[in-house]
Amino acid sequence: MYYKRLIEKDIELKLRTSGAVVVAGPKFCGKTTTCMLYQKSFVKLNTKQTITMARMSPKWALEGEKPRLIDEWQKAPDLWNQIKDDLDFDYQFGKFILTGSSTPADKTEVHHSGAGRIAPVKMRPMSLWESQESKGTVSLIELFDEKSDYPWDLNSEISLEDIAFLICRGGWPISVRAPKDIAVEITKNYYNGLFVFEYCENERFRNKKPEVLKMILKSYARHISTEAAISTIIADVRQSNERTMDPKTFDDYMEALKDLYVIEDLPAWNPNIRSKTIIRSTPTRHFIDTSIACRALGVSPNDLMNDLESFGLFFEDFAVRDLSIYANAIGGTVTHYRDNTGLECDAVVHLEDGRWGAIEIKLGGDELIEHGAQSLKNLRDKITSISEERAPSFLMVLTAVGGAYRREDGVYVAPINLLKP
Repeated sequence: MYYKRLIEKDIELKLRTSGAVVVAGPKFCGKTTTCMLYQKSFVKLNTKQTITMARMSPKWALEGEKPRLIDEWQKAPDLWNQIKDDLDFDYQFGKFILTGSSTPADKTEVHHSGAGRIAPVKMRPMSLWESQESKGTVSLIELFDEKSDYPWDLNSEISLEDIAFLICRGGWPISVRAPKDIAVEITKNYYNGLFVFEYCENERFRNKKPEVLKMILKSYARHISTEAAISTIIADVRQSNERTMDPKTFDDYMEALKDLYVIEDLPAWNPNIRSKTIIRSTPTRHFIDTSIACRALGVSPNDLMNDLESFGLFFEDFAVRDLSIYANAIGGTVTHYRDNTGLECDAVVHLEDGRWGAIEIKLGGDELIEHGAQSLKNLRDKITSISEERAPSFLMVLTAVGGAYRREDGVYVAPINLLKP
């Protein structure tokens, strides 16, 4: 069964407006399956023979009816330059689709940026809306547009235990389709497969020690949804594993994790308000999918249920995953806010036209919701004290469980399993 993906509209638009599209994202997030919907011919660089052929004769890989899909193109990096040259000679919209689950082994082999010819698309694992585990009662774009009355929904169908399971399972299509009793085990297999580099054609990854990557991921996961400095994470690696690690080595391994689309930090938002407020620029530490952090620490759904403080941090990461997918679907981006007064906001959704909405992420319960709502109102007041025109389109507390409703102060409350773009 194929689950429709929100990124499809983005791919379709890029194919109509660019000569080629490159769809990048982590292994097994569904890139190839989705891109196969648009190809009229394809080649998969998944054997030594096809990789060797593509490296020896890049033009060979480009031959075929268009759109031509080239899966895992980064295994023959000169294909990028060949496609650029092909489009320079005969520019047509939607000629090539490239997919990749890592960056090229040698980035210097890519001589041209591809700007104006090759359009990038980032694909993430599935959101709850895509996996059909969100009812979609609350629409993000409708909150911006104020198109309809805000729904009231008791949302009694889901429990905190259900959310803990969804976090540990992740949004990997193969896990989503699996029976519940084995879904988390399948995600474990995926995690272990991330670090099998023995036969990897990418020399840069073959030189990496899987145990060191896992060690760094474990420390990163311990700081999930925080603004921990890199120096703090390095110190954690040293202390937890009783081994030295210099910053250069750490940076090298971190670059590999980014190239594999495993971690995805959330950048800080600077609203450029003219005041004495100092805006913190440290990104929030996040993963492309929270299940990776769960596997790094060996966390199970029961573990989350027995440690609500950690559950809250893992849920924040989980919510940021879905918000990032939904924001992209409506032409937006997500950042976070924190200043020197301690005022913070977990997620700020921005649209291209300048509108923005602020979201605090909480497990649920009256006390946490009240705390989140107050923080949101404080941020709104700080921004509007400088300019009324910069008021947010909405304020929302996004919860794990509970109902959807609009508070008397105008702050919306929405559980994650009711949200959609």
